[in-house]
Amino acid sequence: MITTILIILHVIVCIALIMIILLQTGKGADMGAAFGGGSSQTLFGSTGASTFLTKATTVAVIVFMVTSLGLAYISSHRIGDSVVIEQKAPAEKQSAPAAPEKTVPPKAEDSLPAKPAQ
Repeated sequence: MITTILIILHVIVCIALIMIILLQTGKGADMGAAFGGGSSQTLFGSTGASTFLTKATTVAVIVFMVTSLGLAYISSHRIGDSVVIEQKAPAEKQSAPAAPEKTVPPKAEDSLPAKPAQ
């Protein structure tokens, strides 16, 4: 249950962090003003978007790191179901296998034809 809540919070913070970073103006803000983006900073007040977005980025990064560490901790200390299915070894027979009967190999003399008497 807590894992699900952390994952949902983590995804929301990830999306918010992406949006906050994309809203910030870079060092090349003068180039954006040349194409008509110069007046967009008045939305956040007279100081511009830098202080508000900087604070929002800091908060989002802290929440992102806390949820990341929390999910890593929960994942590493999980006890329970495993992806690997355990298989039992086949049951061994109760009785020992019978020893094979020893056969005496035929002697080399028996397999040769009899020599004629001289």
